[in-house]
Amino acid sequence: MREEHCVVIWRSSWVRVPLSLAIIAGITGVCSGLSDVNATTAGFAYLLGILLISAAWGLIEALVASVTGMACFSYFFLPPIGRLIISDPQNWVALFTFLATALVASHLSDRARKQTLEAKRRQRETEQLYELSRDILLTGSAGPIGFHVAQNLARIFDCRSVALYDPRTDQVFYGGRDSPPGIEAELRQAVGEGRSTSDAAPELLIAAITTGGQALGSLALTGISLSESALQALLRLVAIALERVRTQEAGTRAEAARQSEEFKSTLLDAIAHEFKTPLTSIKAASTSVLTDIPDLQPQVFELTSIIDEEASRLNLLVTDAVRMAQIDASKIQLERRAVVVREFVCRVLQDFGPRLDGRSLRVDLGNDLPRVFADPDLASLALRQVIDNGLKYSSPATELQFAAETGSGSVTIRVRDRGPGIPDAERERIFDRFYRRQSAKERVPGSGMGLYIAREIARAHGGDLWVESIQGSGSEFCLTLPIEKEALPA
Repeated sequence: MREEHCVVIWRSSWVRVPLSLAIIAGITGVCSGLSDVNATTAGFAYLLGILLISAAWGLIEALVASVTGMACFSYFFLPPIGRLIISDPQNWVALFTFLATALVASHLSDRARKQTLEAKRRQRETEQLYELSRDILLTGSAGPIGFHVAQNLARIFDCRSVALYDPRTDQVFYGGRDSPPGIEAELRQAVGEGRSTSDAAPELLIAAITTGGQALGSLALTGISLSESALQALLRLVAIALERVRTQEAGTRAEAARQSEEFKSTLLDAIAHEFKTPLTSIKAASTSVLTDIPDLQPQVFELTSIIDEEASRLNLLVTDAVRMAQIDASKIQLERRAVVVREFVCRVLQDFGPRLDGRSLRVDLGNDLPRVFADPDLASLALRQVIDNGLKYSSPATELQFAAETGSGSVTIRVRDRGPGIPDAERERIFDRFYRRQSAKERVPGSGMGLYIAREIARAHGGDLWVESIQGSGSEFCLTLPIEKEALPA
C-alpha cells in the first residue's frame, strides 16, 4: 500500500514539474517585459511563485522551481545580463541568499501542507471509524453480523472489496464491488497464524481480528489506505462486533437453558402430582389392610408390608425428584427451623433399611450436639444423596460409619464408606453437574446429579459439602450445617 502511494506521488510529480517550470517561465517573461522591474522585485516574484508551488504541490516541484528560478534570476536580472556569469561578488551573495531562502521556504511550506493534509486525513479516518462504530451498535439481529460489517466497511471506507471471515461459522462475508479470487484460503491462514497483516498481493491488506490473544476472525481489504492506528482501531471495532454477537448468543442460550430448567421443573411437578395420587391410594389401602384386618396369613402380611414400604419409598423418590429439579433450576426456598441432629440423621437412615444389602451401620452421634438451623426436608435430601453415593460405591457386607462434630458455628456430619476411594484429580469434579467417574459409568447407575444437588443444598444453608478420601481405603463425605443462633455461646 505504501509503495503504491509512492508510485502515485512520482507519477503526479512528472505532470507537475513541467507546470512548475512553466510558472517560473511565466514569472520570468512578465518581469522581463516590464521595464521598471529591478532584481529585487524579480527575486521576490520568484520566491512568491516557489512558495505557491510548494504549498500547492509539494517539495519536489518546489526544488525544481527553486533551481530553475535561481538560473533565470541570474541570467535575466543579475549583471552581466544574458549570461550565466556573475561579476559582482555581492550578486553571488544575493543569488545564494535567494536560493537558500527559496529552499527553506519551500521546505517549511511543504511541511505545513503535509501536516494539514495529515490532519485532514486523520479527521476523515476518525469520522469513518465513528460512523462504523455507530452502524455496528445500531445493527439489529436480522442477518449475520459479518455481512452487515462487510457491507458497512465497503460503503464507509469506499473499499473496492471487503472480505470478513468468521471461523465460528466458517463463513466468508463480502462487501464492495469486487471479490478477490482465492481470498478464503488467505483469510483462514491469517486466523491460524494469528498474523496482523499480509502482503499476499498488491493493494491487498489482510489482518487477523484478535481480542485477548484469541483470534475471532480475519479481514481482507482492497483499495484502502489507512494509518496503522486507524487500522488497529478498525480491527478492534470489528472484534467488538463479533464479540457482541457471541455474547448475545451466549445470553440467548442461557435464557433458553433457564426456560428449559423452569419447564423441566414444572413438568416434573405435574408428573409428581400424577404419581402421588395413585401412590396415596396404594399407601392408604396397604396401611388399612395391615391395621384393620386381623389374623392375616403370614404370606399376605409380608407381601402387604412390602407394598406399604415400597409405596412410601416411591413417594419419597418422587418428592426428591421434584425438589432436585427445583434446586437445579436455582429455585431453592428454605423453610428453616431448629433441627436435632441425631433425630434428623436417624430418620434419614430409616428410609434406607431395605437397601443396606447386608451392610452394617455404626452411628456415633452424641446427645449433646447443638441443634442446627436448617430446612429439614432439604437437609434430609442432601444427606440421602450422600448415603446413596456411599451405598453405590461400597461393597456389600461392609460398614457405613456416621459421626458428627461441632465446629465454629456449625455441625459437621461425617459419612464414611469402605469403597475404593477417589483419586485426587476427581475429588472436586464429582460435585460437578452430570459428572461421573470413568471407572464407574458402566457398573454403577446414576445421573451424576446427586452430589451436585447435595452441595447446592448445603451451600444454600451457609454450609458446605466436601470429601476426604484415600484411594483404596474408602471416602468420608463431610456435610456442614449452621448451628441455631440460640444455641451459639454468648
